[in-house]
Amino acid sequence: MKKKILAMVLAGCMVFSMAACGSEQNNSQDKKEKKEKVTFVLDWTPNTNHTGLYVAQEKGYFDEEGLEVEIVQPPEDGADALVASGKAQFGISFQDTMAPGVTGEDAIPTTAVAAVVQHNTSGIISRKGEGMDRPKGLEGKKYATWDAPIEKAMMKNVVEADGGDFSKVELIPSTVTDEVSALKSKSVDAIWIFYAWAGIATEVAGLETDYFAFKDINPAFDYYTPVIIANNDFLKDEPETAKKFLNAVKKGYEDAIEDPKEAADILCEASPELDKDLVLASQEYLKDQYIADADSWGYIDPERWNSFYNWLNENGLTETEIPENTGFSNEYLPK
Repeated sequence: MKKKILAMVLAGCMVFSMAACGSEQNNSQDKKEKKEKVTFVLDWTPNTNHTGLYVAQEKGYFDEEGLEVEIVQPPEDGADALVASGKAQFGISFQDTMAPGVTGEDAIPTTAVAAVVQHNTSGIISRKGEGMDRPKGLEGKKYATWDAPIEKAMMKNVVEADGGDFSKVELIPSTVTDEVSALKSKSVDAIWIFYAWAGIATEVAGLETDYFAFKDINPAFDYYTPVIIANNDFLKDEPETAKKFLNAVKKGYEDAIEDPKEAADILCEASPELDKDLVLASQEYLKDQYIADADSWGYIDPERWNSFYNWLNENGLTETEIPENTGFSNEYLPK
């Protein structure tokens, strides 16, 4: 009788155990099926501005938040348009290029929700020793312009602040994609670059250059570039998903700061066409720029954000005046 009872107990335990395993597998399967899909659109081909995204994806940080994230290339009309349409929930943009769509009847329904890099690391690069280490030196030189109103207004501001005459700068309409070749060939003399990529590229190539940063000349130009933007309807309808996404991305950028080489390897694995030496050198530079002097990654300082848009307002560079604290939010960042 005791043996029969023991056998019945063991059988019951096995049935319970199998049921529990089955239930656990079903729960795991349900969890996988219930992952929320998020599309992130880049501003350009993959580079070290984007590393934190790829680290978060590779290390499973998105998975931990119950997210399935697809990182896509931008369409011809750019990341902003795709995010505004709702076909992508997040993307990369820039405070200066966002400006025309922040307010007015044709306002674009997007919001900057995180700063990728804390300070503006862009400026003007030129061949070394040709006098363009300061803005006044651009007089009589060929500058590769995008022919954008805000761009030219900023150039005029820094040249004149240095006592120069902006009308004497030769504006060459050009979209330079290889700064090293453009400078070596002397097709242009000066180019607006982001130092973390194009500036580092000249160093890796052994090309000696001069450089000045916009933020060092006019503090109003220490604006946020690049930023992560999100679709406004998405933020309204799924704020918790937005927070989960940014929590994972924050971890990715923090890892890139902690171990630049590992982060560079992850980016190169995702985009094998990239120059490994350039990626590693750029990653080393950016490890000190992602957070810089902020308390944490992603934070947007309202004072600095407002300062740039106030400058645009004062110089009539927007169709409608941009009110302060417009176009960005720190609400979705991890607390």
